[in-house]
Amino acid sequence: MIKSIAVKDARFPLAAGAGSDAIHQNPVYSYTVTCLYDDKGNCGTGLAFTLGAGNELVCAAAKFYAEKLVGKELAEVMATFGTWFKSMSDEQQFRWLGPHKGVVHLALASVTNACYDLWAKQQQVPLWKLLLELSPEQLVNTLDLSYLEEVLPRDEAIRLLTDMAVSRKERDGILLSGYPAYDTSAGWFNYADDQLEENCKRAVDKGFLALKLKVGAKNPETDIRRAHIVRNTVGNNIKVMVDANQQWNLPQAIAVSKKLADIRPYWIEEPTHPDDVLAHKILADAINPMKLALGEHVPNRVVFKNYLQTGCAGFIQVDAVRVGGVSEFLTVSLLCKKFGVPVVPHVGDMGQLHQHLVLFNHIGMGHEALFLEHIPHLRTHFEQPAIIADGFYKTPELPGSSCDLIADKNIAR
Repeated sequence: MIKSIAVKDARFPLAAGAGSDAIHQNPVYSYTVTCLYDDKGNCGTGLAFTLGAGNELVCAAAKFYAEKLVGKELAEVMATFGTWFKSMSDEQQFRWLGPHKGVVHLALASVTNACYDLWAKQQQVPLWKLLLELSPEQLVNTLDLSYLEEVLPRDEAIRLLTDMAVSRKERDGILLSGYPAYDTSAGWFNYADDQLEENCKRAVDKGFLALKLKVGAKNPETDIRRAHIVRNTVGNNIKVMVDANQQWNLPQAIAVSKKLADIRPYWIEEPTHPDDVLAHKILADAINPMKLALGEHVPNRVVFKNYLQTGCAGFIQVDAVRVGGVSEFLTVSLLCKKFGVPVVPHVGDMGQLHQHLVLFNHIGMGHEALFLEHIPHLRTHFEQPAIIADGFYKTPELPGSSCDLIADKNIAR
């Protein structure tokens, strides 16, 4: 039984230039941390990610949701978690503040993620293993498929998972080899050219086969110059992605993307406003065969559905600490499986939780194991930091979702 809850405000200032992009120049990586304590001494930890200011608002909303769980048996909640998730996301007064987006949805993500972490700890298995041990029906019971009925009804979701179950053995070798990673920290926006070049060399030396550059400068020629620095430094065999963090309007996105074509970007990420589905469709058609990656700021499964329906997304970057947590992440992953689009998550959690989720996506859903973003800046704050060796995430083996933070002065209790 869940005996008590605590919600904590954790903020971590970064070194100069780290985490910077065209929009967010001075981020303070922050978490709304929900802790659920059961009567057996277990603590489930869930995270939602922000950039500092306003994190206290998410904490207040998370406390509202978490208190609804006190006195409940977690096993009973998780048996029909999709129903509980829907009831919370549709709570009549909080829903008005969204619906299904912003402060209230981030808060629900933190609480949802704490539920999954506690569930895995109670079963004494890592989260990826818990998810793989669920039957298709049990897994779908943890999801809210409302507003998706015309594209992903419950019976089809179960069938997708059932069809993939017969070939799992063909994919579980990844547990030994590790999940491929790509390096985001090489190309932050405020890094000088010489630092950018050195970071790219270091990433390749560490075994990364893909890395990302932040773009979106006021003068597009700055982006072009930096992109060529990256391509010339890493050579032709390394994948290079560029990320505008929503900086461009549609005409700018078309113009700059075409100029970037010379460096053969693997994708153009978040080129314009994340709510503007039709602009992404126009852009995708204009710059074909270059592909778009999006989802870091897409708040819920309904908007992801619209992106998939238009066919403009080459890669979906759903983030479990941005949408409504693990439950909605898995829902979006199933949608992507239905539409045949790869899932390459954004990692506001620094890859801690997502290293579990991509293993399930690959083994349990049959998604291609492309790679998972790696950002190392907060690893010293986690009790069980993700381990990356030779460009691969090592499979986590300890119970839970790897999200427990070390208590320090940056965490308000």
